[in-house]
This record gives sequence, C-alpha cells and structure tokens, in this order.
Amino acid sequence: MAKTSNVKGRFYGTGRRKSSIARVYLVPGTGIITINKRTIDDYFGIETLKVIVRQPLTLTENTDKFDAIVTVRGGGYTGQAGAVRHGIARALLDCDTETYRASLKKAGYLTRDPRMKERKKYGLKAARKAPQFSKR
Repeated sequence: MAKTSNVKGRFYGTGRRKSSIARVYLVPGTGIITINKRTIDDYFGIETLKVIVRQPLTLTENTDKFDAIVTVRGGGYTGQAGAVRHGIARALLDCDTETYRASLKKAGYLTRDPRMKERKKYGLKAARKAPQFSKR
C-alpha cells in the first residue's frame, strides 16, 4: 500500500488521480500546506480546490497539527488537487491507522479514482470520434 517513512516524525503518502501523482510528507507543525515549494494559496487559485486538499485533515481534526510538504506533477489543477487529497489521506494512515482508517474510508478519501483517458483506436480520429461519413 503506502510506503512508510517514519524518519524523524515524517509520514509519507502517495496520491494519484487521472495522470497526476502527488508525494506527500506530513510533518508535525501548524497546518501550513506547501505544494511544489509554493503555498496552497499561490498554487491553487480556486477556493474549492483548496477545500478538496484540506478535506482529510479537516475530517480527522488534524488541520493545525501537521504541515504538509507536497510534490505534485502531471495532469491539471483538479486532478492534482485530488491526488494531493489522496496522498494526505494515505499519509494520515501512516501516522495512525487504527484511529483514522474507518472515517477516511467511509468518506472515500482512500479510494483511488480509476478513471483514466481512453486510448485512441485505429481508424478513428480520437478515442471515439470517427471521420465524417459520406455516401459517395
């Protein structure tokens, strides 16, 4: 499942969604979330994406107990926010499995979103788009 690294109180979790991959380290702190060496406010401009990222911490009441250091790449902003949420949830499991697992699983934060881009097929212009049909 998640690779554990309890080196000096750091908890690790990998999150994925669509083509985004997030590496999340939770460190005891005051609730500062750093994404790609930028604050969450600088990185995600839309408020809903910030809420999505903070959901696992809010659910487990750890908003002010941990700082999150995140490296995320691939995909768009929404996919990256989902990947960060998945990574934070997995890192919280690394921190304390018995306490948080039931609530995180019930909320759906531990489930990896399986939807991916469909591949292009031969004879078509895209995954499902066909060339224009003509009788003659």
